[in-house]
Amino acid sequence: MTAHSPIPPLSLPVEGMTCASCSGRVERALKAVPGVTDASVNLATARAEVAGTADPDAVIAAVRAAGYAVPLTATELSVEGMTCASCVGRVERALRAVPGVTGVTVNLATETAQVTGLADTAALISAIKAAGYAARPASAVTADDGPEVRAAAEAARLQRDLILAAALTLPVFVLEMGGHMVPAFHHWVMATIGQGTSWLIQFVLASLVLAVPGRRFFVKGLPALFKGAPDMFSLVALGAGAAWVYSTLATFLPALLPPGTVAVYFEAAAMVVTLILLGRLLEARAKGRSSQAIRRLVALQPQIAHRQGAGGVTDVAVAEVQLGDRLELRPGERVPVDARVISGDSWVDEAMVTGEPVPVAKAAGDRVIGGTVNQAGALVLQATAVGADTMLSRIIRMVEAAQGGKLPIQALVDRVTLWFVPAVIAAAVLTFGLWLAFGPSPALPMALVNAVAVLIIACPCAMGLATPVSILVGTGRGAALGILFRKGEALQALQDVTIVAFDKTGTLTMGKPQLRAFHAAQGETKETLLPLIAAVEAQSEHPIARAIVTAAEGLPLPQADAFRARPGHGVSATVLGASIVIGSARDMAARGIDVAAFADQAAQLADRGETPIHVARDGRLVALLSVADAVKPTTPEAIAALKARGLRLAMISGDDARTARAIARDLGIDEVIAEVPPEGKVDAVRRLKSLGRLAFVGDGINDAPALAEADVGIAMGTGTDVAIEAADVVLVAGRLPALDLAIGLSQATLRNIRQNLFWAFAYNVALIPVAAGALYPPFGILLSPVLAAGAMAMSSVFVLTNALRLRRYGDRT
Repeated sequence: MTAHSPIPPLSLPVEGMTCASCSGRVERALKAVPGVTDASVNLATARAEVAGTADPDAVIAAVRAAGYAVPLTATELSVEGMTCASCVGRVERALRAVPGVTGVTVNLATETAQVTGLADTAALISAIKAAGYAARPASAVTADDGPEVRAAAEAARLQRDLILAAALTLPVFVLEMGGHMVPAFHHWVMATIGQGTSWLIQFVLASLVLAVPGRRFFVKGLPALFKGAPDMFSLVALGAGAAWVYSTLATFLPALLPPGTVAVYFEAAAMVVTLILLGRLLEARAKGRSSQAIRRLVALQPQIAHRQGAGGVTDVAVAEVQLGDRLELRPGERVPVDARVISGDSWVDEAMVTGEPVPVAKAAGDRVIGGTVNQAGALVLQATAVGADTMLSRIIRMVEAAQGGKLPIQALVDRVTLWFVPAVIAAAVLTFGLWLAFGPSPALPMALVNAVAVLIIACPCAMGLATPVSILVGTGRGAALGILFRKGEALQALQDVTIVAFDKTGTLTMGKPQLRAFHAAQGETKETLLPLIAAVEAQSEHPIARAIVTAAEGLPLPQADAFRARPGHGVSATVLGASIVIGSARDMAARGIDVAAFADQAAQLADRGETPIHVARDGRLVALLSVADAVKPTTPEAIAALKARGLRLAMISGDDARTARAIARDLGIDEVIAEVPPEGKVDAVRRLKSLGRLAFVGDGINDAPALAEADVGIAMGTGTDVAIEAADVVLVAGRLPALDLAIGLSQATLRNIRQNLFWAFAYNVALIPVAAGALYPPFGILLSPVLAAGAMAMSSVFVLTNALRLRRYGDRT
C-alpha cells in the first residue's frame, strides 16, 4: 500500500496510556501524521480510531514515537488454490491492501500466509477470497485436512485426470501425428475414414480432454485473466484454448479461414493439457516428499501416557497430562512429554529429536524429551513441560516458522514474477503479429502455433518454487540433524559468516567447573579457610561458586551476612565477623588489596588454563584458589572442522587474559577477548562484527543480548530458554560439531536455491525466444507446442527434484 492510497478508518490498540493526558498526547501525535484527517483516542478501550489516507506504518510509528506501544498481531493463514509465483504475488498484494497490515509473507511450498499488523482475521480471509483463493486460520487446519492431506488428495485427482486425458489424447495423437511420421498410415486413414471424419473424431476427443481433465485450467485461469491478474493456468488456458478454437473453425467453418491455412491442431491442445497434468502430478508428489520432515516430527508425538494416581496407573491421552504428573514409561515406548526421571535406569534413543545416533543413559534426576524412545529399562517420570511447551512442540513451531519465511534472495524473484505472466502474454501477441506480418505462407497457422508455444513453454511455477522448496527441504533436513533454523533468514545469513565467536563456559567447556588448587597464605590453612569461602559462595549462582561449594560438601558452613555480588566483579560477605572478599586479581586491585604474594602461582595456574581466584579477609590476601572447567570432548573436533572451512575463531570469556589465552592456544582459537563482564559481551560482539560477518555461540541467560546482537546467534539446545529465544539457530543436542553441519547445510541450501533460480530464469530466457521462432530464420527450426508443454512440465519437476537432494545432506558426515 502506498503512503497516499485511500484507506478505510483504521482502528488500533494503544498500550501504556494511564490518564487523559496520555490519550491527548497520542491524539495529537496521530493528527500530525501526513494524510490523517481525523483521530480520536479512547482511554477506556485503549484504542485509537484514525481516518484519512495515511499509511498504517506511519500511524504506528507516530504512536510509538509518542512513547506508547501498538501491539501487532501475527496471523498465519492456510491458503488453497495457489499454483505458481503469480498466485503468490496476487495473494500478497491482496493482503497488503487490507487496512492495518504491516507485513506479509506468502509461501507457495507450504501454502501459508504470515501476516503481521492490526487487521483482523476475517478481513484477511475476505481479501484472499476476493483475489480468487480460499483461506482459513492455520489453527483451524486439522490433521485430517492439513496441507499434506490436501496434497495427497490433489495428487489422487491429478492421477485420475491424467489417466483419462492420456486415454483420450492417444487416439488424437496417433490420427494426426501418425500420418506425419508414417506416410502409409496417412494414406490408410484417408482411404478408410477420410480427413473429415478424422478431424471430427479428433474434435470430440480433444474437446473431452479440455472439458473434463483440463477443466481446472479454464475454471481458474480465465477468471484470473479477466481480472487482470493472469497466472500459469491462464497461460495454459490461452494456449490450449487458442489451438482448439482454431482447429474447430478449420473443421466446421473452413471458409472463415484464408485459403491455404485450413489445418487442425487438436493434438497440440490435448497433448498440452496431458503433459502439464503429468508435470503437476510429479510436482505434487515431490512437494509431498519435501515436507516429510514436519510429518516425521509430528509422528513422534505419542498419544497415550501411563499416569500414576491414587487408584493406580491409568492410561490417559497425552493432552490430559499436567505439570508434575507422575508417569510410568515402559521399554520400547516413546516418552509422552518432557519430564525428569524419578526412578529407574535406562537408555533413551534421542536421534529423531537431537540428531544424536547414540542412545543416552538416563537415571534419577536426568531429563528426558517427549517423543524420544525408551529402550531396555522401565522409568518413572515427573512431567516438567506439557502441550505446546514441550521441546518437540517448540521444535515443530520453529521448523514451521523457518519453512514459512522468505530469504532476502527471494526479493528479486518477487519483482520478476509480478510482471512475468503479463509479459509472456504480450510476447505471445507480439509473436503472433510478427509471424502473421512477416512469416512465410501459410502465415496464419504458423503464427498461431508459435504464439501457442510461447504461452505454453513459459513457467512461472518453477520460479515460484525455486526458493521456498529448498528452504522447506533444507530446514527439514536440519531438524533431522538436530539443527533448528528459528528463522528462514538464518539459512542465508549463516552461509556468509566469516568469524565464529564462542562464549567459553558451557559452550566450549562442560559448564561444570571443579576446584583444582588451593594455596593458603602463611599462617592460614585450607581447613579453616574453605568453610568461610564456601559460606560466601553458597549465596551465589555462578558456576565457579558452585564448584567451591561442591568441594566443601560435608563441612559445616558458618552463616554469611551482608552478601553482595557484582556480576563480573567478585563477591563479598561478612562471616564470623570478618569481611571476606572473593574475586580476580583485577577485583582485588580495585579494592586496594595487594596480590603480589601469589602473583607467581597465579601466573602458573593461568598458563595451565585454570582460573585463579583470590580470597581476602579484612583487606589482606589469605588464599589463592584455582577452578578449571574441562573442555567438552567434542570441542577440538568442532574447532578443527570450522578452521578447515577457513573461518576465523574467537573466544569471549570472563577469565583473566592469561587463562583464556591458554585455553584458546590449546584449542587453536585465533582471537581471545578476556576479562569480559556479562554486560560487556555485547560490546565484544560489536568489536568482532567490525572484522566480518559474525556468528556468536552461547548458552546462558547472560549470552542472550550478545546472541541478538550478532549477525547470526547460535544457541546450544541444552542452554537456557532465554538464550534459545534470542538465537537464530539452535543446536538441539548442545554438541558443537553440529555447528559445522549447520554452516555446511546453510551453504548447500543457498547453493541449491541459486541452482534452482538459474534454471528457472535461464529456462525462460532461453526457450521463450525459441518458442517464438528465433531459430527459424537461420536453421528452419520451430518448437512444437507439444514439446513446449513437455519442457514446461519438466521445468518445475527439475526444481523440486534438485531441492530434494538436500534430504541426503550430512549422510556421509
